[in-house]
Amino acid sequence: MSAEQQWDDSYDVVVVGSGNGGMTAAVCTYEMGSKNVLVIEKSDLYGGTSSISGGGVWIPGNRYAREAGAEDSFDKAKTYLRQLISEEEVPEYQLDAFLENGPKMVDFLHERTQVRYVTLEHYPDYYTNLEGGMEGHRSMEPETFDASELGQEWKQLRRTHQMMHLAGVIGITQVEAAVMVGQQPGWWKSIFKLFLDYMLDIPWRLKSKFHRRLATGCAGVARLRASMLDRDMPLWLNTRMTNLVEEGGTVIGLEVIRDGKPLRIQARKAVVLAAGGFEHNQEMREQYLPQPTDHKWSAGTFDNTGDAHHEAMRLGAKMHRLGEAWWCNTITVPGEDIPRLSVMERSYPGSVIVNPAGKRFSNESQNYMAFQLETFAKHTEESPTYPTWQIFDADFRANYFVGPLFNSKFRPDWQVPKSFNYEEGGFYAKADSVAELAVKIDVDVAGLEATVANMNEYAKTGVDPECNRGESAYDRYYGDPRVTPNPCLGPVIKPPFYAVRLDPGDFGTQGGMVINADAQVVREDGSLIGGLYACGNCSAPTLPCYPGPGSTLGPSMTFAYQAAKSITGYKD
Repeated sequence: MSAEQQWDDSYDVVVVGSGNGGMTAAVCTYEMGSKNVLVIEKSDLYGGTSSISGGGVWIPGNRYAREAGAEDSFDKAKTYLRQLISEEEVPEYQLDAFLENGPKMVDFLHERTQVRYVTLEHYPDYYTNLEGGMEGHRSMEPETFDASELGQEWKQLRRTHQMMHLAGVIGITQVEAAVMVGQQPGWWKSIFKLFLDYMLDIPWRLKSKFHRRLATGCAGVARLRASMLDRDMPLWLNTRMTNLVEEGGTVIGLEVIRDGKPLRIQARKAVVLAAGGFEHNQEMREQYLPQPTDHKWSAGTFDNTGDAHHEAMRLGAKMHRLGEAWWCNTITVPGEDIPRLSVMERSYPGSVIVNPAGKRFSNESQNYMAFQLETFAKHTEESPTYPTWQIFDADFRANYFVGPLFNSKFRPDWQVPKSFNYEEGGFYAKADSVAELAVKIDVDVAGLEATVANMNEYAKTGVDPECNRGESAYDRYYGDPRVTPNPCLGPVIKPPFYAVRLDPGDFGTQGGMVINADAQVVREDGSLIGGLYACGNCSAPTLPCYPGPGSTLGPSMTFAYQAAKSITGYKD
């Protein structure tokens, strides 16, 4: 293809994808000197899975942690990570580039843009039993943001998942969610204040049913987009990349469909791929991911269908870990478009998670990635772990939120609308005895009765000899401190008894293009595809084990920053 061909438009840099990684790449590239930057987004909303997510960003040694007095270091973090990640999984250069440049990326954005984060003091790494693990201050969440600061573009912002909204309309932070859902001291006051602010904001109520206060994932995206708007940087929605244009081994542009019209866009310096994973491409899921698998169980945005993966593979890019995802049990609720992540409710005391034999197979309170990996590892045709059910009693139902059921104080059983078809849809069951419940969900009766009886004994002693539930700091983070002797173990004894189906879901796939320390895409033979960069879930993961909250967005933003430096020649 000739470089003299006609282009419909021309930019120095074109970024594909409008999540944290894509917009970080765009803003950093602009600030580093290449101001002619375009971001394209396949959807009619911007933000991608970053915006749906909790917005956590895992960066050891970040400025917010330092300001809070946390003691961390490169060596401490690397010691922790190398116990979890082999060099075969993630090469030395990639891990070092992340740990060295993550804090620099945070400083760069803080000092030059509207991007602001808050350190999560009490949110621990997921493997605190390992040397170098910390019980807080490595993950950050976005400061809340006023949607009106986006002008009319607040209408095109993808909202964070509804599970992070009070009454579906008021965004809450991760810290607030832990307090409210766990009903910790002061939770009623927090809810009352948020609802009061919401009701009194009459001007905004006339514009939107949602609170103007943005939190979690969409707040992080909004801060990045606001920073782009400060610089008059274009973002094209409804623009799908169909083809990368290459000449002489270098990417020089791309072909897109914008609002139904084909266009050819020149990229004089680089194309940055930040287009997410392939979680909603069922064919690719069946080709690469462990079984069972269904794109309907994924909480990633529906637009993530592997477009960047296909183009990179066509150009000979080296791919890695295509058989992996960011695993998390999901609750597929009838009538809701996106599944809910099962994180907090799975961890609270007073419930058990069982397989069709009615038996536990893992520590319910451990981090969601590890739990799901164990689900796949133990799944066989002879002894399946799916369908998977969370079993709990009336006390649990009264005290803890469970997906759309909330708890019985907020939504008694009689208030669960029949139109939701929860029972008919195979999502939920209720019975007066454990045996009757087992029959309703087609689980072995004797197995479930024995499991519940065992859990009731463990709750008395505070020791779980089967799965060691409650032994780690992460287990206890979502435990209930009011429950003793183990905040993660409670009895299942009071009828009626309930079951909610948990699916082996994810919030995105993690495999993709191999990149170097500057986020340049590497070919199978080790050479570089000129002019092509990648970050986020279309690139191979830096933290595949998910060592702490925000292990996808931290590397995504860091390698977006690395790409900007390489493209512009900027020296930090």
